[in-house]
Amino acid sequence: MASNSAFRSSHRSERPIPPPQPSSSASRPRSSRPASTRRSVLSASRPSSHFNTHNEDDADPGRVRVAVRLRPRNAEDLSSDADFADCVEVQPELNRLKLKKNNWSSEAFKFDEVFTESASQKRVYEAVAKPVVESVLDGYNGTVMAYGQTGTGKTYTVGRLGKDDPSERGIMVRALEDIIAGTSPASDTVAISYLQLYLESIQDLLAPEKNNIPIVEDPKTGEVSLPGVSIIKVRDLDHCLLLLQIGEANRHASNTKLNTESSRSHAILMVYIQKPSKGKVENELSTLANSTGNDLPGGDGVPVVLKSKLLIVDLAGSERIDKSGSDGHMFEEAKFINLSLTSLGKCINALAENSPHIPTRESKLTRLLRDSFGGSARTSLVVTIWPSVRHHAETSSTIMFGQRAMKVVNTIRLKEEFDYESQCRKLECHVDYLTAEIERQQKLRETDKEEMEKKVEECQNSLVEAEKSFAAKSESLEKENICLGLEIKTMLDELNLQKDQSDHMCDELARLEMSLRQTENQLDTFTYQKVLADTTQMYEKKIAELLQRIEDEHSRSESAQEELSEVKILLSDHQRSLQIKGQKEINDLELKLQEMHQLHKKAVNELESLKTENEELLSGKEMLYEELRTALKRLSDEEKQRKCLEDEIVNLKKPVAENNFDVEAKKSYMKENSGRVNSGHMSLLYSNQSRETLSGHKGTIAKIFEEVGLQKMLSLLRSEDLDVQIHAAKVVANLAAEDINQEKIVEEGGLDSLLMLLGSSGNATIQRVASGAIANLAMNEMNQGLIMSKGGARLLANVASKTDDPQTLRMVAGAIANLCGNEKLHVMLKEDGGTKALLGMVGCGHLDVIAQIARGMANFAKCESRGIKQGHKKGRSFLIEDGALTWMIANCSTTPSSSRRHIELALCHLAQNKDNAQDFISSGALEELIRISRESSREDIRNLARKSLNMNPTFLEEMQRA
Repeated sequence: MASNSAFRSSHRSERPIPPPQPSSSASRPRSSRPASTRRSVLSASRPSSHFNTHNEDDADPGRVRVAVRLRPRNAEDLSSDADFADCVEVQPELNRLKLKKNNWSSEAFKFDEVFTESASQKRVYEAVAKPVVESVLDGYNGTVMAYGQTGTGKTYTVGRLGKDDPSERGIMVRALEDIIAGTSPASDTVAISYLQLYLESIQDLLAPEKNNIPIVEDPKTGEVSLPGVSIIKVRDLDHCLLLLQIGEANRHASNTKLNTESSRSHAILMVYIQKPSKGKVENELSTLANSTGNDLPGGDGVPVVLKSKLLIVDLAGSERIDKSGSDGHMFEEAKFINLSLTSLGKCINALAENSPHIPTRESKLTRLLRDSFGGSARTSLVVTIWPSVRHHAETSSTIMFGQRAMKVVNTIRLKEEFDYESQCRKLECHVDYLTAEIERQQKLRETDKEEMEKKVEECQNSLVEAEKSFAAKSESLEKENICLGLEIKTMLDELNLQKDQSDHMCDELARLEMSLRQTENQLDTFTYQKVLADTTQMYEKKIAELLQRIEDEHSRSESAQEELSEVKILLSDHQRSLQIKGQKEINDLELKLQEMHQLHKKAVNELESLKTENEELLSGKEMLYEELRTALKRLSDEEKQRKCLEDEIVNLKKPVAENNFDVEAKKSYMKENSGRVNSGHMSLLYSNQSRETLSGHKGTIAKIFEEVGLQKMLSLLRSEDLDVQIHAAKVVANLAAEDINQEKIVEEGGLDSLLMLLGSSGNATIQRVASGAIANLAMNEMNQGLIMSKGGARLLANVASKTDDPQTLRMVAGAIANLCGNEKLHVMLKEDGGTKALLGMVGCGHLDVIAQIARGMANFAKCESRGIKQGHKKGRSFLIEDGALTWMIANCSTTPSSSRRHIELALCHLAQNKDNAQDFISSGALEELIRISRESSREDIRNLARKSLNMNPTFLEEMQRA
């Protein structure tokens, strides 16, 4: 069994049917109609295929085609109308019938096809439904529907299975047979859903356990979907027949005076067809797909499929209670059937008259058929009538319905969609491949990184060791240099000393020579010559010795000088070798450092890119938060403007409130009797807005909802910023006012968040808005049970006891009033203090608060009265036990008309409980009830009060005594 998502498209292309080429033999121009967004008239691609050639000159291929089928007389008609002629005369060759008013007056009506009593099922199908089925196979939506009085043969025409006689097969079986024959199992998909609309509740005939299926409308396209409904892919005609038999077995039917098997529900067969398109949709997405197709698998473009839907509708027959004899539960069924058919008639009238407002939301039937009338589907309608004079009024009404339906024109559009499912599978495979490749590359990068880190670590270690060895060698060389310097200094000191001695000896020799010359000059005598000679010889000897010593010292100095030069050469060679070896090691270290620097630079670049991406993400986040703050600020400004307009409207409406009360009260009372929640209080937050302001406000809310998302909006309810909490609560309250959003809010935890805010926050605005949102959610019966089970009544009662703000009290009273409309919750309401809180708010004195309190009491009393009648409840009313009767007596004639009506209804329903009789007599409520039966402004309330008085023996006795 397939889900609904199998037929949901991510992108849809709708192409109107191209207009046909004008014929050269046409004798008159085609009639033109102005284009409309809802009901534009576009020329059909096959104008002669829909119905027969009687309408070949019709320029409106989108117009609803209507055929009339006359039911044969049965035995009862032949016996009862033996003396009377038929009220209908058919002229099938002219597609016309005459409705006889009497024997001499009749009225003629023109239809697209007129069938006599003897028309076969095959002829009816080929003339009415087969053109629609062919259009559906071509990619257009289609609808075939049967309408008429109960017992006129609608189910026979549409839903006859023909198990014993194939010639009696109806439209459903023959349409499925043509669809199976016109599709290929290899490339096409056919699936069906079978539903019934019973007592305004949508049920799945193929899965009876699925009841009360909601209707969801796409806010952008307006298309209607049914989440959770069974969609079954069919294989062949036998499979289809089996599913139709299952659906027929689960459909509601009863025996009436007019029909032994009268359908009590509207049956709708939905057939979904998906076929590949022969062409491509030429739009931006297709261009984008073609442009990027070279880089992706399946680069020929996204495939296009045709998705169409066929609706075959077997409407339940309209009936008059006096003729059908329906009573009890069947009376309720007839009432809902007639109401839904009335809503359908209103929509047909509005479409036929080109009214700007089409009331499609008044009934679930009209919402389901929204595309069939005034939409994009090709629609055929067969109306069945009875020839008997006894049913002249119903026959006339059916014919007029068909005449009005013929004026409805749809915009026929081709449904083409991209087949993203197959494309998505290809892309997923490619993504898996790329993911594996990225993981492999990443693993290789990690391996290379680890190896590089090891090499860097080894280089670092070797560099540290080289630095240590270089430092040790440098230190030893420095020590050697110091030692050599000391030795050189010592040798220089010795040389300097020897030089000084040599200079001293030279000076001494020069002195001796000077003295010798003086001596030579001074010696005059011979006697002194010998002494002089001896002395000269002695000095020469000494001079020779000194010269020898000088030579020795000179040779020693030269040898020392040679040793010093050799030491210097050795020192320079040693320094040169050390410098070469150290330079080589330094070059190696520099290369390793450069490699490490490149690795470090690469890592820094990657880190910078990651930081840049992080900064971009943070900036995007800040921009989103800024847009949210701007939107919330705009919403706050619009809220202030709305409140001002609301106050002005309240002041303007006060003078005319009394005049509008009757109509408003009548609508509210009818909705209360049908067991539904009063939709007049649909949105307690925005009940008095003007239409233009409300529309703009909803548009803003919808835009914020699309941009932010429900889950993000609900998370803002837990924000620490009080202003953010307030604006988020207001947006959720607005969303809760729409039925379509309530289920999503509850599923995402919105109800829990609102209850948490209501219990924890002390801010008056948050309490008011949260109470209003809970009041909107409390309009749904399922949500009512959740609210009570989570302690919502206690929280509301606690807020009511702590605040005196009239607006907050109005929201709290409205929420409790909605909970009072559920009989199953009355005991929990009393235990949790809900009814006492409702009575405790009367001290506020504000008219709006009093109106909500009165409405809650009326809902509570009405449910109690219903429970007593059905045997669910016994004993005194909880309202009387809590002291509400005294307040109602005191305010029954003093409050405004809207509140007075609810109090009067509450007293009337409480009076129907016999256990409350003594309290009525002792408190004076009986006199007030008598006054209501005479003086109430509402006739239905006066009748209800008289009924309550007459059905209670205690009241009758007391009235006789008085």
